[in-house]
Amino acid sequence: MLFHEIYGSYYRATAAILRQAARGALTGRELTALVQRHGFGESLLTIPDALRGERWLLLHRDLSSALTGEPELPLTTLEKRWMKALLLDPRIQLFDADPTGLEEVEPLFTPDQVVYYDRYTNGDDFQDPGYIARFRTILRALREKSAPYVRFQTGKVKKTQLVVTPHHLEYSEKDDRFRLVAASARRRWIINLGRLEACALSASERYSPLPEADMERVTFELTDRRNALEWVLLHFSHMEKETKRLDEDRYRVTLRYNREDETEMVIRILSFGPVLRVVEPEHMIALLRRRVARQRQLNPGPGGAAREEG
Repeated sequence: MLFHEIYGSYYRATAAILRQAARGALTGRELTALVQRHGFGESLLTIPDALRGERWLLLHRDLSSALTGEPELPLTTLEKRWMKALLLDPRIQLFDADPTGLEEVEPLFTPDQVVYYDRYTNGDDFQDPGYIARFRTILRALREKSAPYVRFQTGKVKKTQLVVTPHHLEYSEKDDRFRLVAASARRRWIINLGRLEACALSASERYSPLPEADMERVTFELTDRRNALEWVLLHFSHMEKETKRLDEDRYRVTLRYNREDETEMVIRILSFGPVLRVVEPEHMIALLRRRVARQRQLNPGPGGAAREEG
């Protein structure tokens, strides 16, 4: 494996620790704080032990640096090619990312070479000029903490127009769509940006707090085969979670998710196959079983029908 984005976080966290150690100001508490600040929540399971135990040979046991100076993190050619490939993604271009310095770099791959599974094909048109303009208006409203006017379709016929307080954008991997999570004076809104017909900054300074979402929990046990722990924690890195080590290669993970995203959660959990086993709640286990049964009916394979009858 030449490069993987999860290691960018590991490198940044470790570099920050080594800089502090080179200055002679690293303590155990500061080491933990730097890992939490620069890494994932689960980095505490890996980085401190690897450094304190001298497995990485970068820190001595007294937390002094094994290096003669402070570390630098110059970008490699491979990392530049990776960045150039990411910047070609139309979803990233929505954020008006600056490609300065990568003009002569050949991308590692192009968007047409990526194959997606378990995704609807009618996602947002990220290259539509109107969509781009409305997306960036929402982005500006979020950054400036202003309340934009929006008009969108909530059904086949009904249209809604109002001034909202935007709280954050989220991306649905299953639907391949961006959604705005916002609030008005009376309720919480989740607005598909593809349904926005108009969006403009307004003079309103009204702030509406975001009502609590209807959250659910799912707990699964994970067997760490072929770096499964890294893949799973990276995949769900944006969610609130608790991770507990059960033994040498088994972990228990509890995730909190929005009930509105339940179908997407079912698909995402099933995508990891047998390395995950959901243990609670029963409601989620039932949804997973129904999904698997439906897929077997649609794609029984050789002898599938006979197995179902038996």
